[in-house]
Amino acid sequence: MPPVLESEEHKALRAAVSSLGKRYGREYIATVNKEGRHPDELWSEAAELGYLGVNLPEAYGGGGGGITELSIVLEELGAAGCPLLMLVVSPAICGTVISRFGTEAQKQAWLPGIADGSRLMAFGITEPDAGSNSHRITTTARRDETGDWLLTGRKVFISGVDRADAVLIVGRTETVSDEDGRTGTLKPCLFIVPTDTPGFEYRQIDMELRAAEKQFELTFDDLRLPADALVGDENAGLLQLFAGLNPERIMTAAFAIGMARYALAKAVDYARDRTVWGQPIGAHQAIAHPLAQSHIELELARLMMQKAAHLYDAGDDAAAGEAANMAKYAAGEACVKAVDQAVHTLGGNGLTTEFGLASLITAARVSRIAPVSREMILNYVSHQTLGLPKSY
Repeated sequence: MPPVLESEEHKALRAAVSSLGKRYGREYIATVNKEGRHPDELWSEAAELGYLGVNLPEAYGGGGGGITELSIVLEELGAAGCPLLMLVVSPAICGTVISRFGTEAQKQAWLPGIADGSRLMAFGITEPDAGSNSHRITTTARRDETGDWLLTGRKVFISGVDRADAVLIVGRTETVSDEDGRTGTLKPCLFIVPTDTPGFEYRQIDMELRAAEKQFELTFDDLRLPADALVGDENAGLLQLFAGLNPERIMTAAFAIGMARYALAKAVDYARDRTVWGQPIGAHQAIAHPLAQSHIELELARLMMQKAAHLYDAGDDAAAGEAANMAKYAAGEACVKAVDQAVHTLGGNGLTTEFGLASLITAARVSRIAPVSREMILNYVSHQTLGLPKSY
């Protein structure tokens, strides 16, 4: 079990990242979004300070830490109002998968750049008909007579493709035992697909959510990739896939907790200062108790996130999978409630641009929906943890 209290090193990391985040803050992110650009200044400074690659091996320019440390980075930036969503994708998912299963050439080619921020990698799993259900993925890969791979399929809601040097694509080896290629036996494969590969096409998806990180649909039809585009073992896909998905869930929890902490802090400050009938509104239990409840729920969610990160960094993938799902669920629920309560505490001011909370209403929903819905997590826990039968 992880220690209940963080180490001095982790406390120091929190303090340092928090200091960086506060120098940028929510106003910086709001300006970036309004101008339609990317938080390059914050990304570059975080890279220079070693935060982007804190989880990657030292031999490839990283900090030698794990998801525990990277989740601290994302949470503290979020709590300062300036989260970097691509931390979830580039170092956490792609960097982790490549560092664990990539060839030496792949590690040399990608990890130093991911660590120092000069290279960015996106992650492509979600499909129009399968969602994030990896058992229904239809993107297929087959070898031709030259040994190259030919990749065909579609992906949706892929973050940051316009900025990425490559996308780590989840496909599966093609089978011919039935008409649509599905055998019921999942053999996912992971491919590094440079975004300048001939035939790689993408288009931006219009979103109500305003964020620097845009969402894209990808299409490829017999996209030719060299044999060395495959990451890891063709027949060990599930292990490799969840080596990326578990960190994704943990980091989504960190994203949600950081966002909720930011909203809660705004609400608490307002409740201390806003005076009605001669006293601060925070003196009234109808205001104070919901905020206290949100704080408790966030602390509980963080404990599960820390447990999940500890288990993952310790190499216990099975236990980490359960804990990561629970952490993501708890953090998502706590985030939505905290943001809602923060807006409600400010009343009409909670919907103004000045206070910067209204936009979090939409953003908070992301933590319930992505990368896996709360219902699918409940399915996981009911089937895998409690041993209840499936309804599907």
